[in-house]
Amino acid sequence: MTARKSAIVTGSGTGVGAATALELARRGYDVLINYSRSEGEARVSEAACRAAGADTLCMQADVSDDAACRMLAAAAIERWSRIDALVNNAGITTFSGAGNWDAIDAEAFQRIVGVNALGTFQMVRACAPHLTEARGAIVNVSSVAGSLGIGSSVPYIASKGAVNSMTLHFARTLAPHVRVNAVCPGLITTRWFVDGMGQEAFERIKAHNEQHTPLQTACSAEDVADAIVWLIEGARTTTGELLLLDSGRHLGTTPPR
Repeated sequence: MTARKSAIVTGSGTGVGAATALELARRGYDVLINYSRSEGEARVSEAACRAAGADTLCMQADVSDDAACRMLAAAAIERWSRIDALVNNAGITTFSGAGNWDAIDAEAFQRIVGVNALGTFQMVRACAPHLTEARGAIVNVSSVAGSLGIGSSVPYIASKGAVNSMTLHFARTLAPHVRVNAVCPGLITTRWFVDGMGQEAFERIKAHNEQHTPLQTACSAEDVADAIVWLIEGARTTTGELLLLDSGRHLGTTPPR
């Protein structure tokens, strides 16, 4: 194995994935940047990681396709002979609203679950032998949707609930050699939310978070990346953890002071 560590970060062309890939590059990891559609932005992410000192691969792959997941793992092994970290960040939704059930058909439901839940499973399966050899770590990017039953749509809530359950399963199954954890952000100040909600709705929900959550703020992509990298690099005795990054929203509305 090479001296440098390597990581695969799915959905790392933009947002949380790009911020995570960059922070890992700064920590001395070589990084595989994965995207499904945003090649131009993925190349920008790749350039930032290279500027931080990383060797990189930039690869298009849809994680709902098992062959594509196996291709990503094989490419990392061919390039670096090891996989030390897997960040399952690729995800999709429809911003139909959790109560607007008639807006969801079977095809949309299956597509969201296929990327978010099945894709997570397939990436873990493809990388598990190499992560075991490296005594590595997996971080699944879930959501408060999977913990609290709130979110952009029913299939998104269901898919993130599945990610949370699988995180516990993988943590047991891959122990003691691989640690497996999940981060569960609430609102994140990324383009993904703005594009999905529209600018006006995003600003309204962001303001509500700033007024009514205990920490009175929303996560940035960098906030989430910091937590992911801590779970990879620093949390030596932590596995099977579903880490809520919601500024305390799960505690309920802040009481008057």
